[in-house]
Amino acid sequence: MNDPVSVFRALHHGRAPGDPLVLPGPWDAAAARAFEDAGFPALATPSAGIAAALGHADGRTPAAEMFAAVARIVRAVSVPVSADVEDGYGLAPEELVDRLLEAGAVGCNLEDSTGGVLVDPLLHAERLAGVRAAAGDRLFVNARVDTYIHGAQGATDMITETVERARLYAEAGADCVYPIMAPEAALPRLAASVPVPLNALGMPDGPASARRLGGLGASRITFGPRLQQRATDAVRDLAARLLGP
Repeated sequence: MNDPVSVFRALHHGRAPGDPLVLPGPWDAAAARAFEDAGFPALATPSAGIAAALGHADGRTPAAEMFAAVARIVRAVSVPVSADVEDGYGLAPEELVDRLLEAGAVGCNLEDSTGGVLVDPLLHAERLAGVRAAAGDRLFVNARVDTYIHGAQGATDMITETVERARLYAEAGADCVYPIMAPEAALPRLAASVPVPLNALGMPDGPASARRLGGLGASRITFGPRLQQRATDAVRDLAARLLGP
């Protein structure tokens, strides 16, 4: 099983409770090499982290710049790299798949909101099915569910809506679902309600945090832009020390 996509897919399955797949999010080639050198078996780029590194606001990175950044990260390491491509930049499924494969990515995140507004779940499921049809087994598709950040808080049963969307996306061919910002209390029900691995958003506070989320049902942990933000904080501290009192 030397195919990197197969290797990446296998990393998500057969996980023991409390032992989720932890995927750091490199924002550039140097960060990617550091994570690989530390021993991580795969990586998952964060769109917001890359945007910050390139000087863009979150959600404002031009598609060409995002794919070029992903390609640089892929070239810098020997482990599989999945790419966060936000809502797909309006690209048709076939073109989106082609761009991801050209960049060398083994998978992608696709979110079900555009401009801060949730997309109709049936339309998004249709789009995911198109990506799956175009990619076949060549990409691992992680379907991000944005109900907890763009849904009508308090107006509906958030877990029920999230489960309904996640199931639709899994039926459409998603390999994994990612209810970003879902509270920890919701993870057991979410994990039990969907037939594919569950991705949870973690805090970069060491293995105990990942083990806790894994024990609640998460098979995979990613961090969004939090690692890039921590690195920027470290640079600020260094800058302050260089200036002195």
